[in-house]
Amino acid sequence: MTQTQPVRQSFNILAVGQGGRLQYEAVLLAASLRRFNPDFAGTLFIAEPQPGPRWREDPRITSTAVRGMLEALGAVILPFETAVFGSDYPYGNKIEALGALPDAPFLFLDTDTLIVGSFDEVRFDFARPSASMRREGTWPQIELYGPGYAQIWRSLYDRFGLDFASSLDLTQPDEYWQRYLYFNAGWFFHRSPREFGARFLDFATQVAADRPAELALQEMHPWLDQIVLPLVVHSFGGGRPGPDLGGLDGGVTCHYRTLPLLYARESDHVVKVLEEVAAPNQIKRILKDHEPFRKMVYQGKGAQVRALFDRTDLPRREQMIRNAIKREGLWFR
Repeated sequence: MTQTQPVRQSFNILAVGQGGRLQYEAVLLAASLRRFNPDFAGTLFIAEPQPGPRWREDPRITSTAVRGMLEALGAVILPFETAVFGSDYPYGNKIEALGALPDAPFLFLDTDTLIVGSFDEVRFDFARPSASMRREGTWPQIELYGPGYAQIWRSLYDRFGLDFASSLDLTQPDEYWQRYLYFNAGWFFHRSPREFGARFLDFATQVAADRPAELALQEMHPWLDQIVLPLVVHSFGGGRPGPDLGGLDGGVTCHYRTLPLLYARESDHVVKVLEEVAAPNQIKRILKDHEPFRKMVYQGKGAQVRALFDRTDLPRREQMIRNAIKREGLWFR
């Protein structure tokens, strides 16, 4: 019997690129996409915030070499205006950039993402959005005598007229953080960036300006995008990712966050991909201008980090990994 080949899906990818580390990460993202998806059917858009009153400094990509390499790798640099967030909340870039995309199915990826496999292995249902479950219970932080998880999350669903009960994972115990819909905003997707972005921006600005009373003791920065993202996904009929999306945060994408964390905890395959993609001279000339790439990849500090940890028995919390790396003087961000 002949095995059926997967039908290739056409969609765009959005990441945010600007001056500083994001511009270098964007080069690695684009190069790894080209390496594993040479006939990618969509377009990689690197959204670039433009200077304006919301920015204290010019946020644009500063390196002409980075610009040239992104374009050589097939990426399109997409300028967008920042009307709401800017310097005070740069995570809002991912929200505001959505409105500049062509209105076609999209996958948002944080720039600190490495492509390690083919998107043919991922079966998206763009009508049912989802997002990354590679997260810890970072929000909310429950205060003594304050409201619990259910009260806090229900207040947000009620604010926007959403059904709270249907968002729950009933296999998890009451008042345990994983019972409640909570994502990492490192990737998410939908059929329409315009619709998704408009609702994301609406919900985020409402929560930032007038939070429910149950959130009075909660820190909103930098968690605002991750507080609102579950509400937006749920409002469009989406939810937790199923097995068809297993390649995201798996065999297709790796949201590494920082290079020290990549070397500490990711698989040998991910490390091999990183070093192979970063090896060509035209890529190396650009990435070595950024200290974390220069130290970790090209000067061998990454191997020193890797030797500190047993990947089969990693510390339970990410902060413990970070602290161990910092004690050795090997933390570069």
